[in-house]
Amino acid sequence: QVQPVTSGGGSVQAGGSLRLSCAAPGFTSNNCDMVWYRQAAGKQREWVSSLDTAGVTMYVESVKGRFTVSIDEAKDTTYLQMNSLEPEDTGMYFCKPTGVSDGCFFRWGQGTQVTVSS
Repeated sequence: QVQPVTSGGGSVQAGGSLRLSCAAPGFTSNNCDMVWYRQAAGKQREWVSSLDTAGVTMYVESVKGRFTVSIDEAKDTTYLQMNSLEPEDTGMYFCKPTGVSDGCFFRWGQGTQVTVSS
């Protein structure tokens, strides 16, 4: 199984923005949904956002209006645009395709760290 490659994390001050990228080879051609998660230190991994094959996006309540998911199908890459970042957004961010096709089974990737200072 391959793993997605996540990048774009960094350290920003509250109110700043970051754009995360998630490259997962074949996930569009295999009709996979894409799910973003995050995990703060000492806490469980939580669901952040989903993008399904119909283009429908969903977000956890705490990021609605601030985070936006988009996709570049030609690159098999999704993006998580994060604006108006808050210290509570600090954590390791992961992406993982999901779906019924065998091509949707990916290992967990290494994630990318986002740190927001107040």
